[in-house]
Amino acid sequence: QVQLVESGGGLVQTGRSLKLSCVASVSIPGTILIINDMGWYRQAPGKQRELVATASSGGNADVTDSVKGRFTISRDHAKNTVSLQMTSLEPEDTAVYYCNADYIHYMQSGAEPTVGRVWGKGTLVTVSS
Repeated sequence: QVQLVESGGGLVQTGRSLKLSCVASVSIPGTILIINDMGWYRQAPGKQRELVATASSGGNADVTDSVKGRFTISRDHAKNTVSLQMTSLEPEDTAVYYCNADYIHYMQSGAEPTVGRVWGKGTLVTVSS
């Protein structure tokens, strides 16, 4: 079972900062998990889920225009983690933030791996005005 666990959400005032973290892991001992692309999405109340930031295994990183200059995405490939540093937070940033990852899971040597996409349960960020 491949899992993503987000952390770092909370309630902050406008202009403050938060750092979200996401860790990918596999619950089956002795298997190998390779993470390709990772990203952050968010969903505000009553709105559709939207892409916030992406970080590829090749080193490319990008954020959507609405948060450019305020949010930064980064990865630790060795630890299968991705973080989202959020600064100058605005009430419009209030949403549940979800981590996403594309993975390759090797269950055993010589066998075909499982390729899939996994989502975290989300962490709530609330920015008060």
